[in-house]
Amino acid sequence: MPTLVNAEAHGDERGALLDYLEAQRGGVRRALLGLTDEQAARKPSASELSLSGLLKHLVETEDGWVRTARGLPYSYVRNETNWHESFQLVGDETVAGKLAEWEQVARRTEEHVRSLEDFDALFALPEAPWFPKDSKRSQRWMVLTLIQEVARHAGHADVIRESLDGRTAFELVDLEREAG
Repeated sequence: MPTLVNAEAHGDERGALLDYLEAQRGGVRRALLGLTDEQAARKPSASELSLSGLLKHLVETEDGWVRTARGLPYSYVRNETNWHESFQLVGDETVAGKLAEWEQVARRTEEHVRSLEDFDALFALPEAPWFPKDSKRSQRWMVLTLIQEVARHAGHADVIRESLDGRTAFELVDLEREAG
């Protein structure tokens, strides 16, 4: 998985943005390389974040944004009593299962983005206290928001992984190459 994206190789904005998104997903996936579910659930820093929790959050977030952009209902119901479940594996959830789910979500994201007739087409933002009432954003905005969200958490994942076992992002790139 490349860590640097050659956006010009595609010649199209959508392909370039999807490559940037995939590169950031790769950073999160690499942070999980070689860890057990128990290790991935550890919270070794001052934060309440774990690698498995970040993974689950990103799966739900990407799926939610694409569903919202398509005008579909959000799949995961979160409220004041269960919001924390979007940051931890529960029941029979596993890192491997969430990674497989993320592959499916990523495929749906790419299909959606490539199928759009108009990248500037607007969709309604969900009702939430942090969004202006009755506001809309473009499909392009949605993809850029996903890149920003995954990149932010890929950085968190780097810190968490290094706190767990000292492995840096560069070491994990080498480990991935060896395994791949």
